[in-house]
Amino acid sequence: MFSAAQSSKSEFLDKARQAREERKGYKARDRAATLIQALVRRFLCRCRLQKQIRKEVDDLFQDAGTTKSNALSIFKIARKLLFIFCQDDKLRFEKLCRSILGSMDVENEPKPDIMQDNKLVTLYLTMLVTFTDTSTWKIVRGKGEALRPALTRICENIMGHLNQKGFYSILQILLTNGLARSRPSLTKGTLTAVFTLALRPVIAAHFSDNLLRSLLIHIMSVPAVVSHIYTITPECMTTIQTHDLLRKFILFLSCEEQCVDICVCLEGSHTLCLLGNLIHLGYLNEKVLEEEANHFVTELTDMLSYCQRYVSQKKSNLTHWHPVLGWFSQTVDYGLNESMPLVTKQLQYLWGMPVIRTLFSDVLSKKLETQEPTPPPQPTTSQNNLPVKSLFKRAFQKSASVRNILKPVGGRRVDSAEVQKVCSICVLYQTALTTLTQIRLQILTGLTYLDDLLPKLWAFICELGPQGGLKLFIECLNNDTEESKQLLAMLMLFCDCSRHLITILDDIEVYEEQISFKTEELVTISSFLNTFVYKMVWDGILENAKGEKLDLFHSVHGWLMVLYERDCRRRFSPDDNWLRKDLKPSLLFQELEKGKRRAQLLLQYIPHVIPHKNRVLLFRNIVTKEKETLGLVETSSASPHVTHITIRRSRMLEDGYDQLRRLPVNSIKGVIRVKFVNDLGVDEAGIDQDGVFKEFLEEIIKKVFNPALNLFKTTSGNERLYPSPTSYIHENHLQLFEFVGKMLGKAMYEGIVVDVPFASFFLGQVMGHHHSTFYSSIDELPSLDSEFYKNLTSIKRYDGDVGDLGLTLSYDEDVMGQLVCHELIPGGKTMPVTNENKISYIHLMAHFRMHTQIKEQTSAFIRGFRSIINPEWLHMFSTPEVQRLVSGDNAEIDLDDLKKHTVYYGGFHSSHRVIIWLWDILSSDFSSEERAMFLKFVTSCSRPPLLGFAYLKPPFSIRCVEVSDDQDTGDTLGSVLRGFFTIRKKEPGGRLPTSSTCFNLLKLPNYSKKSILRDKLRYAISMNTGFELS
Repeated sequence: MFSAAQSSKSEFLDKARQAREERKGYKARDRAATLIQALVRRFLCRCRLQKQIRKEVDDLFQDAGTTKSNALSIFKIARKLLFIFCQDDKLRFEKLCRSILGSMDVENEPKPDIMQDNKLVTLYLTMLVTFTDTSTWKIVRGKGEALRPALTRICENIMGHLNQKGFYSILQILLTNGLARSRPSLTKGTLTAVFTLALRPVIAAHFSDNLLRSLLIHIMSVPAVVSHIYTITPECMTTIQTHDLLRKFILFLSCEEQCVDICVCLEGSHTLCLLGNLIHLGYLNEKVLEEEANHFVTELTDMLSYCQRYVSQKKSNLTHWHPVLGWFSQTVDYGLNESMPLVTKQLQYLWGMPVIRTLFSDVLSKKLETQEPTPPPQPTTSQNNLPVKSLFKRAFQKSASVRNILKPVGGRRVDSAEVQKVCSICVLYQTALTTLTQIRLQILTGLTYLDDLLPKLWAFICELGPQGGLKLFIECLNNDTEESKQLLAMLMLFCDCSRHLITILDDIEVYEEQISFKTEELVTISSFLNTFVYKMVWDGILENAKGEKLDLFHSVHGWLMVLYERDCRRRFSPDDNWLRKDLKPSLLFQELEKGKRRAQLLLQYIPHVIPHKNRVLLFRNIVTKEKETLGLVETSSASPHVTHITIRRSRMLEDGYDQLRRLPVNSIKGVIRVKFVNDLGVDEAGIDQDGVFKEFLEEIIKKVFNPALNLFKTTSGNERLYPSPTSYIHENHLQLFEFVGKMLGKAMYEGIVVDVPFASFFLGQVMGHHHSTFYSSIDELPSLDSEFYKNLTSIKRYDGDVGDLGLTLSYDEDVMGQLVCHELIPGGKTMPVTNENKISYIHLMAHFRMHTQIKEQTSAFIRGFRSIINPEWLHMFSTPEVQRLVSGDNAEIDLDDLKKHTVYYGGFHSSHRVIIWLWDILSSDFSSEERAMFLKFVTSCSRPPLLGFAYLKPPFSIRCVEVSDDQDTGDTLGSVLRGFFTIRKKEPGGRLPTSSTCFNLLKLPNYSKKSILRDKLRYAISMNTGFELS
């Protein structure tokens, strides 16, 4: 009973709860329905209002075609339209703008372009121009003048409102889209309006820092905007100059924090654009540039330094390619690429003559002391020799030929304002060189274009410090002060520019005309550079050098090596100019043995400071060590592998080629024994203990370098050898060249000198000089054909129109009776040579003659040569020094040295009267040419060994002979005793001296008179008898 009552109560409570929830749901639905109805009614009401307003606007603009609306009605309808404005109302807004402008009688409205978008841009710009300046408003004319201050304030409020809403960003987008392209799409009126709008807030705010910042970031960073303003709307350029805007920019950026802030906001690409615009403004405002030079230079340096942080030396996953900066580790805006040529043109003003003259005014204002020139003697030749006369005249007129020689004198304080200014300018240009990597050559060319800049900068350097700049710079190496860094930047710029200049000047301009530098000054400069680089290497500075110091070293070393190579090609310095007398070769070799880094660096960068003979010794030591490593040297425990070859004398080249070309490189480097056989196949007498192989090698080399074989040709004039362009007449000519390279390498490897004079341009290629950054084909051309070189350089100096000469970019050559036309570039035979491309033509022609024509032959020769001789071994020698390695020393024969290292056989001895006569004849009766012929007679080479006769292998020997060579059976006890005691079987007056060059052996009969010995020896060496095999 009790449980039934409880159940009915629960049901009652559940029903009551459900009833409450239902009532609550009804109320919520009623509220929702009311809200929805309100929203719908509001939406419908808003739609009716918008429709009504749009109808009123349309009616007003429709009536405006017949009657002119007053300003009050336009104002009322404008408020309504702006209240309901959306994207569908663009056309009505355009009509509204036109009505407003019509009611205000605006003057100078920009002319719209054909494109509809440009029409709207022009319209809106006109609206903004109108509503940011009261000068065109009718209301302020006449009686309304009292309203001008209030209306002007309204305009300022409008400008402030626009600025808060990102107005400058919008203008930047508009300018970038219209100007950052190959052909600008903005008209004069549009560009004028945009720039006027950009300038008005700045002027209204009296050039406040905030608005100057916005102007710089958003407007002045648009690519080449100043260039476009100058070209399209000169009136705006006048406005810039009227408001002295460049000076205000310079003063704003003179605060380092503000300059950094601008760079960070813009990043690299746009910072470069801002830089170009500022440089262009500086070029156009020379007075401001001169007055604010210090600030201007500092700011440009800071901007370039900011960009330089992100310039990378190589491609990576984090870099992007920039047409001016190269590989760049910031994001690159590729949309600016079309405008980069214009930006580059703006940057070029920095190294143009007007800006250089302004910035370097302190240096260029210095007058170099001159002396009265002595007119050169007029050559007594016919009237046809006009080029020679003009050359003398031009050389006479050059300032370098009449001014005094500049030497370090000192006397100018380093901390003076003038020196600090010049240093900061040098830092600017040096930073530009390391940042603008893709136009580096343009910068160097611009800086060297003024003939007097580098000599006057050198004069300025000579005056620095108490004793001249040279000692000062060496002291700066050990200082890390800002002053030292700036002074070293000056040196670095001087070296980079001078190196570039000397690289592009030909020999006539360097030696005869002496453009920029006199040869005596080049000696002084080279001596200083040599000392500077030596100090950096030997004092351990280079080992730890990074960043700026490493760049400094490469600049100074590059300039040094250009001078050294020029001097090697044609001397201008004294004999001992390049040596360091305070460097002991023995100490250097000890440090090399111990693996000391400074010794290795010295050998790598400036081996010329070591005497040549010491370097040759080092070369021989390197070869000896390699032989020991390869097991090619006889030891107590092992003997080297010996390769035996059999050679027919009548087919020496063919047999040698067939048997040696397939040998492994190490076998060619090792011991090779040669057995000669005659045409009947009978072995010749004689045992090869290196002597027969020497003869074989000399004969092989003599045959392959004989021009009659047409593997090699001789240069015109000095008879030097280089690969023949027509060597392809031999079926296997490239394999032959590789074989010849191996044989010459083997001769050098064994220290065998051969009388083979190479053309220096070819030897330079063998050494790899043509891969150098500073290599110039035209400089090496005289070593191939001096007349051809003169003809080419005469084109360079031709004052008239080169096109009149009828030349094309091609080369016609007579090849075995047929005229063959070689195009220097594709389609070159149809391209005329003009004044614009004549320099390219000269270099292309020189490159074709010395490289393209013989490229395959040279490559094959180098491949063979380098398989024997490691190219790194030759880096310590110049081209003439390598020629001496090949052919021996070109110095006078040292008879005392030869006498000291002579071995005697057959009864001869140093006190024998025939031997005494021989040495007396060689020293007193023979000329130097005859002594050279004598040496060639007995050794097959007219030049002595580089290290002296102690290194002649086999050693020079003299043997007393009694019979002819075909009867000679060698020394016997009787023959030795007869020779020793001067006992003759019979008078040998009818016999000539003979030789065995393979053993460096002179076979000398026991003559009874000195006069007979002299006459017979002179006859023998002139007829070149000998070459007998013992």
